[in-house]
Amino acid sequence: MERMKAAVCTRYGPPEVFKIVERGVPVPKDDEVLIKIFAASVTNSDIFIRSSDVPLRLRIPMRIMMGITRPRNDILGEVLSGEIVKVGPGIKRFHVGDQVFGLTGFSLGAYADYKCMKEAASRKGCIALKPSNISHGDATSAAYGGLLAFQFLEEGHIQPREKVLIYGASGTSGTIAVQYAKHLGAEVTGVCSAEKIDLVRSLGADKILDYNDRDSISRLEAYDFVLDSVGKARTSELKKACKALMTGKHKFVSIDDGPLILSYDRLVHIRELVEAGIIKPITDRCFPLEQIIEAHRYVERGHKSGNVAIIVN
Repeated sequence: MERMKAAVCTRYGPPEVFKIVERGVPVPKDDEVLIKIFAASVTNSDIFIRSSDVPLRLRIPMRIMMGITRPRNDILGEVLSGEIVKVGPGIKRFHVGDQVFGLTGFSLGAYADYKCMKEAASRKGCIALKPSNISHGDATSAAYGGLLAFQFLEEGHIQPREKVLIYGASGTSGTIAVQYAKHLGAEVTGVCSAEKIDLVRSLGADKILDYNDRDSISRLEAYDFVLDSVGKARTSELKKACKALMTGKHKFVSIDDGPLILSYDRLVHIRELVEAGIIKPITDRCFPLEQIIEAHRYVERGHKSGNVAIIVN
């Protein structure tokens, strides 16, 4: 049997629970493709699964879903970019040699050399052809941040010249949300730390607020739509004030307001906008798979810009 390397997590805990091991290369079923993974990503979801550090009300449901005493699938990682090396006889959309990107969903498994995935999108994964003009590391940013940003921005039905605020504008989904909202014709205000202002401005934000600066509260306006792209676990006085302003027809939406929908059509749309130069995914750092512990430590500090990629092959 062919062998591959994988980062496994055999119990819940700090980043140090990861170990690099050898496993057998999976064999695709009739309706699956085998992907050689070139890059994965460290997402907040990966952090939550590994640590099980979630609010108490969510801990039991999460353990039932992911594993009671340890992760049911000990190879974590929900974002990948790579190349199809084998296809089952039932596959119609993809071919050997196709470069693809996407999410593994509840099946996880991206922290490894290879991963089998189905052609049809489901809660267990979704893939599409990768944007041809970016690296595999950047493609993981486009897949995860793009799906989050597109799904929740669409709830705002944004029209040209409307005022949109992106809270967490320097994160994986926030950096793409700023660019996509500008593409839709909105006047965009980005919220970030002082250190990230230049980055967010370079993405096209018309106005920028520092969430650590109390004076920013007095500069809030009447927005047509607000996207909280950092999630409900992280807050600030500015975020509370912003939410209080959003009454009546205005909308305040968090990326935690519903499950992420794994959509093939959205991945295709993301690819088209990236290839057209309209959206540029942002990657903060790349770590080799062998440094998965250091990568998780870095993301847990909460100061990254855009995405953190794991280079697998």
